[in-house]
Amino acid sequence: MSDFEPKIIVFLCNWCSYAGADLAGVSRYQYPTNIRAVRVMCSTRISAHIVLELFKEGADGVMVSGCHIGDCHYINGNLFTERRVKLAEELLKLTGVEPGRLRLEWVSAAEGERYSQVITSFVKQVKDLGPTPVLKDPKLATRLEAAVEAAKSFRSKTLTSKEVKLTGKGNVYEEVLDPKKYDLIIERAIEDEYQKSLILTLSNHEARSVKELAKEMGQPTDQILDHVVALRAKNMLALDHIEGTTPKYKAMVGGA
Repeated sequence: MSDFEPKIIVFLCNWCSYAGADLAGVSRYQYPTNIRAVRVMCSTRISAHIVLELFKEGADGVMVSGCHIGDCHYINGNLFTERRVKLAEELLKLTGVEPGRLRLEWVSAAEGERYSQVITSFVKQVKDLGPTPVLKDPKLATRLEAAVEAAKSFRSKTLTSKEVKLTGKGNVYEEVLDPKKYDLIIERAIEDEYQKSLILTLSNHEARSVKELAKEMGQPTDQILDHVVALRAKNMLALDHIEGTTPKYKAMVGGA
């Protein structure tokens, strides 16, 4: 698809990346015009669910760019950015969207040439992947809808926001957690939250049985049953009707 021109959203922090983009323009460094730049005060203002929402709406690629690690205008804001982008990448993998459509880059105010190189490289990468399949695939759109909700969950937000403290300074008992172990904890929690969100998204559209959910999600029946029991206990899922001997469940709007 040589004639394909991707739609790419680029978030630039005010103090470094945006200034780097400005320097690239002043210095007349050339780069593709496919991007739509959005200036934010800090890259950490971009939550994972915002990135996923953009993909759900049809963006071919998204880049988040900020100050180099150690140079953040807000001290350690970009450390939170790093984890949020990882969260978004994990959820993209779970939905089936290529994680290569998302990129995180550090660009300083003095790196105009680097900015042009980064943009050129990312546009080529997205071009090679081709147009987003989301707009033509309702199932993929549904999975992204679930991913957005999973990223918004209290559990996901808490785990991602506590990483810097727990792997650096430690918990209230001064126990410092191993970063690799913490990665595994987050990965498992994200998958768990995604599966629950997908159950709610699917059963919001139509009442489903546990077996139907398991088949559509490609997961073991007993695992889906555990999620259904947990969601019912939180009043987020309810028995809609019984078809023969099979109970079918529907998401509860406004469930706690």
